[in-house]
Amino acid sequence: MELLPLFAAIQRTPRVALTLSFVLFTLTIVPALYSLLANPTLPLLISSSETDGPFPSDHVHLSPLNSPSFRTLSPVNSPIPAPPYHTRHQKSSSGKIPSPNISPIPVPPDHTLSRHQHSSSHQSSSPVNGPIPAPLNSSPVTTSTLRTQIRDDEQRCDLFKGEWIPNEESPYYNNATCWAIQEHQNCMKFGRPDTGFMRWRWKPDGCDLPIFDPNEFLEMVRGKSMGFVGDSISRNQVQSLLCLLSRVEYPEDISSSPDIAFKVWNYTSYNFILHVMWSPYLVKTTKPDPTDAKSNFFSLYLDQYDTKWTSQINQLDYLIISSGHWFYRPLIFYENEKLSGCQYCSLPNTTELPLHYGYTKALRTSLRAILENFTGLAILRSFSPQHFEGGPWNKGGDCARTRPYRRNETIPEVSDLKIHDIQLEEFRAAEEEMEKKMGLRLRLMNTTQAMLLRPDGHPGRYGHLQTEEVSSRNDCIHWCLPGPIDTWNDILLQMMKTEK
Repeated sequence: MELLPLFAAIQRTPRVALTLSFVLFTLTIVPALYSLLANPTLPLLISSSETDGPFPSDHVHLSPLNSPSFRTLSPVNSPIPAPPYHTRHQKSSSGKIPSPNISPIPVPPDHTLSRHQHSSSHQSSSPVNGPIPAPLNSSPVTTSTLRTQIRDDEQRCDLFKGEWIPNEESPYYNNATCWAIQEHQNCMKFGRPDTGFMRWRWKPDGCDLPIFDPNEFLEMVRGKSMGFVGDSISRNQVQSLLCLLSRVEYPEDISSSPDIAFKVWNYTSYNFILHVMWSPYLVKTTKPDPTDAKSNFFSLYLDQYDTKWTSQINQLDYLIISSGHWFYRPLIFYENEKLSGCQYCSLPNTTELPLHYGYTKALRTSLRAILENFTGLAILRSFSPQHFEGGPWNKGGDCARTRPYRRNETIPEVSDLKIHDIQLEEFRAAEEEMEKKMGLRLRLMNTTQAMLLRPDGHPGRYGHLQTEEVSSRNDCIHWCLPGPIDTWNDILLQMMKTEK
């Protein structure tokens, strides 16, 4: 007697068919349901808006920066007009999504305004103002083909002297995949036609700077905390870091208050806490009184700490501070609780103090706060240059270049590098004091030279919708995301690795 085929046997045996169906259901449907429940997709929003820094005039002193190609301007002792405030209102985070993604991310194929729906007020939607897009896939982050370590024979390499070279692997995120990009940094959103500014990497002389590895960073900071203190350029770096890390995990907003100037995020899988602390002047400051017509100036107490951040740094393992652009406003200065003078104020019976007087004193005080209250790795990031050409920020100045300078090129008048000189002097003085204190490591992230060569990396006219009333407000101070500022986090990680 011939044996029946298997399917015939099943058809003739209902109990066997029922059993087999149950087994197949268990092996396929149940694991899928478990995966869905274990990894839900929840919306996550960011809140980091704050009053952005001023756009300083180009009527300032430009000192050479270790290169004969940098031109020198004479100072002009005239007031610098304060630009309008640029507030960015965003919603807070409500959850955490672990979301591995693949690297690198291709540039979106279409960057025209037709991709975006605008309201009657010309406000365009953005990943910052809505739910975070779902990960493109669930693949692990891949390691760049570029080297991930500096060889032993390159350890003495100066990370801050070098050249920008092409990098076809970048960008590693874009304006469709990163939720932390603010409108005025979203250079592709409002029609920027070129993408080349995203495709360069910093090449120090004598070594290759490894590209930022989000897995390596998060493992290094596991169980630790990091804080950034400064103005909107400092926040610009934080948003770059958030974007780079979003390829591995989205953080949870654990801020203790709705104050958008002080944000705290937790990468729960790594127990890593990231603080953002707003302090554009670094020292105690009072704002102008809107009810007093004569009170038009910020008042800086140059010898007093800004306790909003100095009271928190003893909880941190890493601290990065920076500032500069806000010190071109008209200001009033107090020392020893007494009025000591002003800058661009023209007030009766008040000493007119020179430009940079206030910055020198404020930076010295903030470094003293670190020396007295911090044990860990503290980094002073140097001044971030502006690149206005054809006029100052409020008279049609723009930054329309589409490639980096070579370091042997003559660079047009750029921002005031006297700030950079002051930073070097005050850092060296604080470094000598640091040797007397156990546990503190104070380092300088001297990125000014590298960023001088990147006039192509600012939003310019593509930081907002082009309308007649705002077409002249070009942003040549902040940096596009993705863009040259991502290199700051390449350098940050390398400095952390060196200290470890």
